[in-house]
Amino acid sequence: MLQQLEDLYKNALDEIGAITEKEALQAWETKYIGRKGKVTLLVRAVGQLPREERAEFGKRANAVKDELTAAYTRREELIRQRELAKSLEEGEIDVTLPGRPIPVGGLHPANQTLREIYAIWADMGFQVFRTREVEDDETNFELLNIPQHHPARDLWDTFHTTTPGVILRTHTSPGQIHAMRHFAPGPIRVILPGMCFRYEQISARKEIQFNQVEGLAVGTHIRLSDLKGTITAFAHRMFGADRKVRFRGSYFPFTEPSLEVDVECILCNGKGCSVCKGTGWLEIAGCGMVHPTVLRNGGYDPATHSGFAFGMGPERITMLKHGITDIRYFWGNDLRFLEQF
Repeated sequence: MLQQLEDLYKNALDEIGAITEKEALQAWETKYIGRKGKVTLLVRAVGQLPREERAEFGKRANAVKDELTAAYTRREELIRQRELAKSLEEGEIDVTLPGRPIPVGGLHPANQTLREIYAIWADMGFQVFRTREVEDDETNFELLNIPQHHPARDLWDTFHTTTPGVILRTHTSPGQIHAMRHFAPGPIRVILPGMCFRYEQISARKEIQFNQVEGLAVGTHIRLSDLKGTITAFAHRMFGADRKVRFRGSYFPFTEPSLEVDVECILCNGKGCSVCKGTGWLEIAGCGMVHPTVLRNGGYDPATHSGFAFGMGPERITMLKHGITDIRYFWGNDLRFLEQF
């Protein structure tokens, strides 16, 4: 049996010396030193030898298995190095290839519209004035001429906090009070952008959160004609100089008189389509002359000062400009939508 072991040892060394492939090396391991390999089985058969031969055979068998295991490890590393060298040689870097493009982010479509709005109003002398998103009921409603139990409160489905009287603002109009109390008794020309929150049924036209841009101008001798001229100038900058603009009478508790602003449908050019519901017009903003009560609450004397205010939704304007039919796309984080802008 000892001679049989030596023959296996010699054959195994001869075979492994010629192996150059990983698969062949794996087969060699299975054949000789695996669980059912020839050397392994021979070692297990030591019990069949006469007692006086077992010690010598066992010592030699263990040595043979250790040497073959070491030879396997050396050959495995050699094959790995050869394959790595071959891979590097075949995959040599081609410095003439163009570099891989690095993906970059972009501005959200609503932010693009916001920046465009900022730029237009800045050119007309309006500065950005930011106010808080968590408001008190008094500023959000009462100081804007919407007292408790006023029917106009039904227009806003409010998010209330656990602190009585503290809410998430339903519109940016309470910023008018903050701005007037900050600048009074001087003149004001500001826009107040920010997020608003309303507890509404989410649909293609409504979301529970949305951006809004409020505008406010206060001074002496400000008239309705100033408001109409300013809004018309904005609409022409935003939608095109040849776009028609119209004003419709409306109602807001904090302005008197109050108006809705429409522009000629940019999709059908006023001919009537599904987006404008066949009217040829698209609503872009609400506006009006600041109500005397609101002026007084802001620290101005309505006998000497007047002003106008307006409010618009950047997401709604973006939808109009690009023919987007569902406001939920703005909050879905779907790159297939966002990368179009």
